[in-house]
Amino acid sequence: MNQNESPADRAFRAEVRGWLEANLSGEFAHARGLGGPGREHEAFEERLAWERHMAAAGWTCVGWPEEHGGRGATVRQQVIFNEEYALADAPARVGHIGENLLGPTIIAFGTDEQRARFLPPIVAVEELWCQGYSEPNAGSDLANVQTRAVLEGDHWTVDGQKVWTSNALESDWCFVVCRTEPGSSRHHGLSYLLVPMKQDGVDIRPIVQLTGTSEFNEVFFDGARTDAGDIVGAPGEGWKIAMATLGFERGVATLGQQVGFRREFEGVLDLARRTGAVDDPLLRDRLTRAYMGLEVMRLNAVRTMAGVASGAPGPESSISKLVWGTWHRELGELAMDVLGAAGMIADGEPYDLSDWQRLFLFSRSDTIYAGSNEIQRNIIAERVLGLPREARG
Repeated sequence: MNQNESPADRAFRAEVRGWLEANLSGEFAHARGLGGPGREHEAFEERLAWERHMAAAGWTCVGWPEEHGGRGATVRQQVIFNEEYALADAPARVGHIGENLLGPTIIAFGTDEQRARFLPPIVAVEELWCQGYSEPNAGSDLANVQTRAVLEGDHWTVDGQKVWTSNALESDWCFVVCRTEPGSSRHHGLSYLLVPMKQDGVDIRPIVQLTGTSEFNEVFFDGARTDAGDIVGAPGEGWKIAMATLGFERGVATLGQQVGFRREFEGVLDLARRTGAVDDPLLRDRLTRAYMGLEVMRLNAVRTMAGVASGAPGPESSISKLVWGTWHRELGELAMDVLGAAGMIADGEPYDLSDWQRLFLFSRSDTIYAGSNEIQRNIIAERVLGLPREARG
């Protein structure tokens, strides 16, 4: 792709930058820098209010087609938007999963009725979403899903357990991969259901993490119900739909995620300058490599997005997950090394962590959740490079 900005792109950048400068002030001046990995709990209501303010001005879902409430921004313009959002130190987004995962999936595979029902509340940030994929025995091995759903008249009844469900407590809906064909196994007999979270049949239990916070949750479905029409694709097509969603998560959505990554890197670089750690040649080399990695992620996301524009994302999207998971974990380690011995001391009692300590602890999970590094390497080797399949026991 041509990395030189056109006059239209420069005008778009100026528009985004101007709006952010004008609006991250007054009521929202204190919102700068809020949220991020390990800090999802931080000022949630304020960040929600900010995002609804963005929606009212037409700055959510910028890459969606105009007929679905977006701006129809080009790939390059989506990159520009996320770069400017990071430069402005704007708060971490709360509608990420709906905007970047579920929304594109509904646009690609949903019915007209589903688009009319679910897309406008995502654009307006009136309904928040979470992802119901992982289970106690089906993490990276998603095909081992055991959560069941049965069609009973005009509704589905869902029973089972999901785990590591990010932001489930704040979510209104969950897209759930479940087994709808009795006796089926592995990739067969799965369906992709949209399930409301605010009902008696849903029990959410927060999981206390190393950071002391509870972004992740267990979710138990016990006779949970959703309308018969709240299925994306046909029954049994759940694996295909779920893989497409993962493709959006590892491609287009990576740009939004990199807003926080760039802000964190700049913070680590500033910390190194203030502590003098930047004068250490080994740390300086690692800082340089971290910057290079950030640029590689950006360019790979652009390439992935260009591919998505021509259809559903393919297995190449696993490259993004492998790259950003490893990069972010290494950034947490770099932050600790920049802090030195001071990084081993909590800020206060009983467990008051600094942002850098929280980054380090949280980022240990990045190479595990949403598909471990080992799984991503297998996908890339087998489905992208065409290498022989790994022996299965």
